[in-house]
Amino acid sequence: MITYDDLYEAFRKEKYSEQLQPLQKKFIDEAMEYFNEKKNFISKEDDMFSEMAIKNKKKLENALSSFRGLLRLRKKKILTLAFVASEVGISKKDFENLLGYEKELFEEIVKGLEKAEKNLHADMSGAKKEESKYRIVRFLSDVPEFLNFDGETIGPFEMGEIANLERDVVDILVNDKKVEVIEEE
Repeated sequence: MITYDDLYEAFRKEKYSEQLQPLQKKFIDEAMEYFNEKKNFISKEDDMFSEMAIKNKKKLENALSSFRGLLRLRKKKILTLAFVASEVGISKKDFENLLGYEKELFEEIVKGLEKAEKNLHADMSGAKKEESKYRIVRFLSDVPEFLNFDGETIGPFEMGEIANLERDVVDILVNDKKVEVIEEE
């Protein structure tokens, strides 16, 4: 079970260290258990203005503040790790100190940075982004069966139905106010 001192110590270590500090696997769960226990204890106090009640409330506020500060510091370090990882790779040691949700956050940030880097290189090389051949649309009215430009039968579609259609067909349907574009692939 985590105590106030454990929360404060974790925050202090994280604050004064360059590296991401290791935490117990169940740190978040145990911290939530601690906060719930303290909230229940405070709510059961008879005299909310007694010295003990005020002291317990302040201790809970300080514990919450330390916990939020700890998470904020860890996020900042994860951003830095992700940046370094996208540039040169990551040390296995640093990755091992991430909690479960932090690993997901780290991976998403690295993917985003890598995608941005690819887009930058494409822009710098003058490469044109290839336009998607398809668009996702929602039908604004019923549309009977029709032929596309290759002679293939498409439809029929009912109002509100969603479909993934070729850009050329979508342009015609948009002009006729039969569909609205939801997203381009």
